[in-house]
Amino acid sequence: MVTGASRGLGRAMAVALGAAGASLVLAARSKGDLEETARLVEAHGARAIVVPTDVASYPAVETLMQSAVSAFGRLDVVVNNSGIARVKPLAETSPEDWQAVLGVNLTGVFNGCRAAAPYFLDQGSGKVINVASVLGAVGLPGYTVYGATKGGVIALTRALGVEWARHNVQVNAIAPGWFVTEMNEEAFANPRIAERLTRDVPARRTGRPEEIGPLAVFLASSGSDFMTGQTIFVDGGHSAA
Repeated sequence: MVTGASRGLGRAMAVALGAAGASLVLAARSKGDLEETARLVEAHGARAIVVPTDVASYPAVETLMQSAVSAFGRLDVVVNNSGIARVKPLAETSPEDWQAVLGVNLTGVFNGCRAAAPYFLDQGSGKVINVASVLGAVGLPGYTVYGATKGGVIALTRALGVEWARHNVQVNAIAPGWFVTEMNEEAFANPRIAERLTRDVPARRTGRPEEIGPLAVFLASSGSDFMTGQTIFVDGGHSAA
């Protein structure tokens, strides 16, 4: 099950998982874009169903998990990828902005983990892949709220990885750096902003969506069975600089 699968990195991970042989449940708010992702997954011979979902709603996420089990008989991997950003100085950020970003970026991850818990703990296996961000570890003006939520994802991943280790359920996170997606393409279209952001990246470039899919496949596979509570930064060296 992949949330935020309608575009960007969520779509890239879903397609990579489908190419590796996974059956996919695709979730986001945009049904049309989800259906396009499903077509890309099915082009690899994999099965995919589309379940429009607001991840900030726990009942909706419970229904999403039930749909996965109804369609495929079990649930093995949950990718909590949905995310939004409202880029502005903190002094101009409203309480409503805070709640909106928190609801998707952090509460949405909690909802995905909590709704998967009965299935994973009962069967004694499962993989959770949470999507954090380099901005959960590196500060950037205008991204205070976004960074706070992504730092929360890193902390949640660490603690839940420890909590569920005895149940043979692995919980890890991917923290992408700058990838040009629909969420930020307007900013990167401005050469001055693009130069400002990429000069903090030792690799001096942005990531390509196809560079994140193989990591999601690894974290979903038995190859990562002895790895839990970890956050892997895919950021061209940004967090290490």
